[in-house]
Amino acid sequence: MLFYQDLEEIIFTRSQLLPEVDQFVVVSGYVGIQPISRLREMDIPSQVIYGMYGANGIGAPLHRSLLRLENELSNTDIYYSQLPVHSKCYAWLKNNKVIHALVGSANFSVNGLNTDYRETLAEATTDTYAPLKRYIDFVMANSLLCTDPNIVTGSRIQSAQRVQPDDNSNTDVNTYCLSLLDRSGNVPAGSGINWGFAPNGHNKPGDAYIKISTKAIRNRPNIFSPKQRTNSIFIPKGRPQKRQNDDVELIWDDGTVMRGLLEGSQIIDGNVYPKQISSFPEKNILGLYLRNRLGLMTLDRAVNIDDFNRYGRHTIEISRQNEGVYYLNFAPSR
Repeated sequence: MLFYQDLEEIIFTRSQLLPEVDQFVVVSGYVGIQPISRLREMDIPSQVIYGMYGANGIGAPLHRSLLRLENELSNTDIYYSQLPVHSKCYAWLKNNKVIHALVGSANFSVNGLNTDYRETLAEATTDTYAPLKRYIDFVMANSLLCTDPNIVTGSRIQSAQRVQPDDNSNTDVNTYCLSLLDRSGNVPAGSGINWGFAPNGHNKPGDAYIKISTKAIRNRPNIFSPKQRTNSIFIPKGRPQKRQNDDVELIWDDGTVMRGLLEGSQIIDGNVYPKQISSFPEKNILGLYLRNRLGLMTLDRAVNIDDFNRYGRHTIEISRQNEGVYYLNFAPSR
């Protein structure tokens, strides 16, 4: 059977349908925080192997988050493959033998499992169980537990694109400071961090988003990718094709992890890119979080420039840690 919708729920409900299993193993090119944290629901020993460590390395923020999960989850061990492994395998075992498996293109991350139609998983046939187990054993034998002192953090990917100079203080091609102010240096009255005060009446108190500027996309192509078309086979001929909002994970400098969306659209050099970062499933998750960081416990007034001056920062430094995983630094700069 082939699956292309609700992949995360299919994986986690599958264990309920297989009560006899005593082990769950994931081999995934890229991994995210929230799916791994859900493994506590399975209540069986689980192993997750981040496959592309051998090729891409791992950023320090993502590594720290995975270390926390390793310590928090008593039933889960997280490994980094020293070999470049891009496969996606989900295997349920009994007595060290595979008795059920899903394979396909979906990474074990929010981004990989929650965008319908983009990725697929298919049930492996019984004749592949033994070879799959041998493959998992081979990858595991060439992997390091995430707590291993030999783990080295930092990306091994070098940008092939030339970064144009701009007024952004960070020249690292993998990071960029997104401003929470408008072009005139003021706090937007009804957008951005104050989106909840928009006069259209469709927003909730505390709603907020982080604007992705054209300059950020042009100067940091490693961070923001063009949006993909979604469900195009279901759109009648002649109708405009929609662009999907990428489901992502946001890791903050204080350790907070939230689910987010790269949403909206802006056309740059003929490609469609996201224009803002919001939280999911509610837009005010982000707004409430930022207000809390600023020390604002009320929703009855808009954020103003004095709030940022008192806090010591009005930018958010963003870096891409993994496919669909971002690190955001909002620590005061003074």
